[in-house]
Amino acid sequence: MTFWLSMRIPVNFALIILQHVEVPVPTPKQDEVLLKLEAASINPADWKMQKFPLRYLFPRNFIPCTDVAGEVVEVGSGVKNFKAGDKVVAYLRQFGGGGLGEFAVAKERLTVPRPPEVSAAEGAGLPIAGLTAHIALTQSAGVKLDGSGPRKNILITAASGGVGQFAVQLAKLGNTHVTATCGARNMDFVKSLGADEILDYKTPEGSSLKSPSGQKYDVVIHCTTGIPWSTFKPNLSANGKVIDLSPSPGALMSSLLNKLTFSKKQLMPLLLAAKRENLDYLVKLVKEGTLKTVIDSKYPLSKAEDAWAKSIDGHATGKIIVEP
Repeated sequence: MTFWLSMRIPVNFALIILQHVEVPVPTPKQDEVLLKLEAASINPADWKMQKFPLRYLFPRNFIPCTDVAGEVVEVGSGVKNFKAGDKVVAYLRQFGGGGLGEFAVAKERLTVPRPPEVSAAEGAGLPIAGLTAHIALTQSAGVKLDGSGPRKNILITAASGGVGQFAVQLAKLGNTHVTATCGARNMDFVKSLGADEILDYKTPEGSSLKSPSGQKYDVVIHCTTGIPWSTFKPNLSANGKVIDLSPSPGALMSSLLNKLTFSKKQLMPLLLAAKRENLDYLVKLVKEGTLKTVIDSKYPLSKAEDAWAKSIDGHATGKIIVEP
């Protein structure tokens, strides 16, 4: 038996609580590795997925968190690329979970080596946030991270958050001009990530999203909520598009309407499709010092409730890490 932190969805479905429980150490299946965890990061998706109606897809007691780093202690019979003692980063799948504990099982196809230059906390901060930023930029926005290709003007909202910090850094690897929004206290931080222009979202200029240099945006990586299509539209170039990471029902309707009316300006919802090769690429960028995982705070597993609450509060600068 081992000590885990588990999520319970009580009879009052309006509440989502965490509590400590004892559960057996899981046994890896043929294509899985068993990890002794060294760090896990909390993402908004971890608690948003527990809300109505998606909560019905989860068991009553569920161990949340998908982004982890640790050491392999056992491998399934079909695993070819890892052995006991290997340090790794893994994505555990949204409906699998298991990150808030001492041990977890991960699919080999979503696990990558972690070199000594990358700490467990840095590695655990990568999967959802880093992969989302990578996919939004390379697949949806068409940015080439080797610096080639046509220049693109990009707006990144909530640039000091988990996805935003990676989006700014990765965008600047390409041929881009980056405008970023954040709160006043984080403007210097976002500038240090490489943003060319910064907007304080609480000011009239920031809330309008107008570029300080008057440029129109070819792409918006929209990492927050509450901004209507009517605000984005006048700031887009002729073929500009908004890549919405957390689309509301209203945003989905705007997306559909734009398609039906053959609008050149588009709103595109984004769904994460995690791939091992992309996660391995991000880990290598961190190793090289080209990309950094900015950590907001660290909590011991016994204080995971506090880490959970901080994520829900929504004002973290960078990643929130839990360490067993």
